[in-house]
Amino acid sequence: MVLTGTIVNSAAVAGGTVVGLVFKRGLKENVREITNQGLGLSVLFIGISTTLSGLLNPESKPLLFIISLVLGGVLGELWKIEYRLEKLGDRLKDRMGEGHGKVSEAFVTATLIYCVGSMTILGSLQSGLENRHDILYAKSILDGICSVILASSLGIGVIFSALAVLVYQGALSLLASFIGPYATEEIIREIGIVGGIMIFSIGINILELKRIRTGNFLPALLIPPVWLVFLQLTGKA
Repeated sequence: MVLTGTIVNSAAVAGGTVVGLVFKRGLKENVREITNQGLGLSVLFIGISTTLSGLLNPESKPLLFIISLVLGGVLGELWKIEYRLEKLGDRLKDRMGEGHGKVSEAFVTATLIYCVGSMTILGSLQSGLENRHDILYAKSILDGICSVILASSLGIGVIFSALAVLVYQGALSLLASFIGPYATEEIIREIGIVGGIMIFSIGINILELKRIRTGNFLPALLIPPVWLVFLQLTGKA
């Protein structure tokens, strides 16, 4: 089934969250703090390594990611994407009642971590085009482990990102037959560079070094494929 990999990935996020919440109950405040710092540093490293793996390719386009982030950030700010995501998290919190203070932060942070990486795109394309799920199975293991750490630091809001993974990756998998022919190695690389920088900014937020509205940069992920596909169609690539 086309959606098997996405369903497994979503279940891994939910399962990891439950395990993390169990661990969280027995953690002292100082242990939670160091866990949060370890998570932030890890996310920073993932963002840096993801970005550099693309930028160090001699065929990468440095100007493209700069334009994408600036233009995408402006669009996201105008559309208030981060604000809308936080409001969605607040509504989830209201439905759950008191005692779940970081639902919005946990939901937004986890959703961005799980959905902006190149593995999401590659895995969804593999599922949709080949009905194989090796990449998403590997991503499920990584996301499950990350969910344990996120939930132990940020709380139950992480579990709602499982639904975001299900909807987003599922949609990509179902659309794979249409977008597959255009998803060249170049496009995936440029999306990965932008996604890596966004993951890096999430790490900055977790470490509370500076508040960056990372959600507002989501439109930046669309600019590289739109531009590169335009070049393909016009024969200028």
